[in-house]
Amino acid sequence: MIISGERQIGYDEIQARIRRAASGLRTLGLAEGAPVAMMLRNDFALFEVVAASAALGSPVVPINWHLKAGEVRYILTDSAAKILVCHADLLPQIRGGIPEDVRLLVVATPPELATTFAIPHELTEVPAGLTDWDRWRNSHPEMQEPPRRAAAMIYTSGTTGMPKGVRRMPMQPEQAAASERVGAIAYGIKPREDQVVLINGPMYHSAPHSYGMMAFRNGCTIVLQARFDAEELLALIERHRVTHIHMVPTMFVRLLRLSEAVRQHYDLSSLRFVVHGAAPCPPEVKRAMIDWWGPVINEYFGSTETGIPVWHSAEEALRKPGTVGRAIEGGIVKIFRDDGSLCDVNEVGEIYMRQTAVPDFDYHGKAQARAEAGRDGLVSVGDVGYLDEDGYLFLCDRKRDMVISGGVNIYPAEIENVLIAMQGVRDCAVFGIPDAEFGERLCACIEPEPGAQLTAAGVQAFLRERLANFKVPKEVQFLDALPREATGKIFKRKLRDPYWANRS
Repeated sequence: MIISGERQIGYDEIQARIRRAASGLRTLGLAEGAPVAMMLRNDFALFEVVAASAALGSPVVPINWHLKAGEVRYILTDSAAKILVCHADLLPQIRGGIPEDVRLLVVATPPELATTFAIPHELTEVPAGLTDWDRWRNSHPEMQEPPRRAAAMIYTSGTTGMPKGVRRMPMQPEQAAASERVGAIAYGIKPREDQVVLINGPMYHSAPHSYGMMAFRNGCTIVLQARFDAEELLALIERHRVTHIHMVPTMFVRLLRLSEAVRQHYDLSSLRFVVHGAAPCPPEVKRAMIDWWGPVINEYFGSTETGIPVWHSAEEALRKPGTVGRAIEGGIVKIFRDDGSLCDVNEVGEIYMRQTAVPDFDYHGKAQARAEAGRDGLVSVGDVGYLDEDGYLFLCDRKRDMVISGGVNIYPAEIENVLIAMQGVRDCAVFGIPDAEFGERLCACIEPEPGAQLTAAGVQAFLRERLANFKVPKEVQFLDALPREATGKIFKRKLRDPYWANRS
């Protein structure tokens, strides 16, 4: 069953819903391979949309529900999705971004999500004149064709700031079997009836999405936490006897900040396999979590493009502090010098990886970007690091400009492209600075036009109207002149490096 707040649904019922939804999507003319976009918080309907689309051989395009109209329009247009399934309360922020030729299906926002996100009741209902997902789905007969494995085209930002759709080739039967084995290693999820899997990361991200769908394929009991709250997580573990969780290091930091009395109040003995990724985890945080929860803390390293080629256990984390793991079944990791030659052991270079248990991918409509990311059949997303004598991978630097805040990838170029259009801004630079809770937070340095009367609050308000809130810098500074290289390009390292002095 799937549990969300006080609601729950059994697998028999949700599979019937999926068959009806698949039948309905077919009547809309959904062709095999044509994408279905969804802008949904974690909810029963999300599983319905993913599985119903898969039944027709169509990938889903999960859209980050923080995005605004212009950002959503870009993804819908670029992906060529002609169907969008969206929660009712999200409509006001995106209505101007839905192309006229996109069919909109609206899911009523359930009460536990309304409570968690403080959504007014009138925004939770499907507006008059729009298609209600539940009623629409139930108006169709059940499709009797056998289910297929779900697929997704995840949009991940590039260094230019424009999102790129990562679309995989069709999965062959032998790859499907290998993928399940890799998932069992990385996520600890296997075909067992006694697994209770908690999902608290938004399933528009690739890792929570693949984690949640693997739990669904294996018939696990799934507990949805609408939004991460440290003490509520402990209560949910105790209440539902949770065995498996996917997390990010920011969650560990918040859990460790709970008082000792709160931490000891809850029974966590049911936990068997906790896995984290998405951002580097400080060794001291990892050790503290292992000391508290026991040797159930595991870590993977990968990306939307590479899959999960690298993983390690709690025991390995204690033996090799700071590692992100080593290659598992199907995983390949190589470190290259700038000249294309392979690095020696313990020599820092650019990391290229691949998980062969998942099909290769394309950046949708961006063949050149895909070609530039590859070498020897492997993929780089810009990280640098080294392999030690035992094959364990260590990261030494971040992607050149990307910021990871609370496990979320943010590309400053996208923010800079919006900010430069603000009246009074001559030039700007956005970058990440250390944050004890989120790992990094955004800082914007602005060179104003002469006489411009800019304020930090005004800059943040300007960006908040145009970008998702998590892309709005927490800090805004004004400089008479930004440092520049001889070519005239902003020397961002001179702005960023003082914040990172004496830090890894």
